[in-house]
Amino acid sequence: MKDPRDIIKRPVITERTTDLMAEKKYTFDVDVKANKTEVKDAIEQIFGVKVEQVNVMNYKGKFKRMGRHSGYTNRRRKAIVKLTADSKEIEFFEV
Repeated sequence: MKDPRDIIKRPVITERTTDLMAEKKYTFDVDVKANKTEVKDAIEQIFGVKVEQVNVMNYKGKFKRMGRHSGYTNRRRKAIVKLTADSKEIEFFEV
């Protein structure tokens, strides 16, 4: 099995995702080859919470140009993880 920290890359912190945190939904950038089961197991191991549901979204790379050089940005995969009602919250910020 892969290391959980290789599957979960970073949390996505935007205005919309902070609004979702009130509903116990957390958003992460994950490995493009990871499936929902691997994401669920990694979140449960890293943060010590119970996951109820995992939704994933795939994003294609955007076409970019720098002068005469052109190419695509990296593709990415985003996961929205919903925690069970009895699990504790995940703390991203220290107060």
